[in-house]
Amino acid sequence: MTDLTRILSAIEEGQAGAAKQLFPLVYNELRKLAAKKMAREKPGQTLDATALVHEAYLKLVDAGGARRWQSRGQFFSAAAEAMRHILVDRARRKQSRKRGGGRKRVAFDEGNFAAEDEGEVLAVDEALAALAAVDSQAAELVKLRYFAGLSIPDAAEVLNIGARSADRLWAYARAWLRRRIGES
Repeated sequence: MTDLTRILSAIEEGQAGAAKQLFPLVYNELRKLAAKKMAREKPGQTLDATALVHEAYLKLVDAGGARRWQSRGQFFSAAAEAMRHILVDRARRKQSRKRGGGRKRVAFDEGNFAAEDEGEVLAVDEALAALAAVDSQAAELVKLRYFAGLSIPDAAEVLNIGARSADRLWAYARAWLRRRIGES
């Protein structure tokens, strides 16, 4: 039994102080996942990898949320879901009329303009909800890859499937999402 699994079991049993032991153990790995995700975002983000990890961790352990994990895979799956919700909520807030609606942030840099695209995050989230209704494992793989930035082998390990199966599932999910997003 790994340290992480032992701590998750202790949290599930309600042992005092177990949640405090969890954060230092998973912080570096969560930080790497968040850094990968944020590296794919467009320049000018107000949310950085550290803030994303902290917000995700608070969502994970808030209101007894830590009681639902039984393994490392379940924990990182929940972390991917938490990061997804944070990024989607942030994209929705930025697109709200109160915060400028469809206006885009423009950086003036030698006459070149760069803009953020929160619409992509929202479109993926909407299509992902539809994919989950059809194939929950494919949707979970997309969450782990797109929102948590896991590689195919890491996501396969979390989902407890082979890397080749994950590769095929990833190809299917990408094609399904492209078709769905293209229709809307």
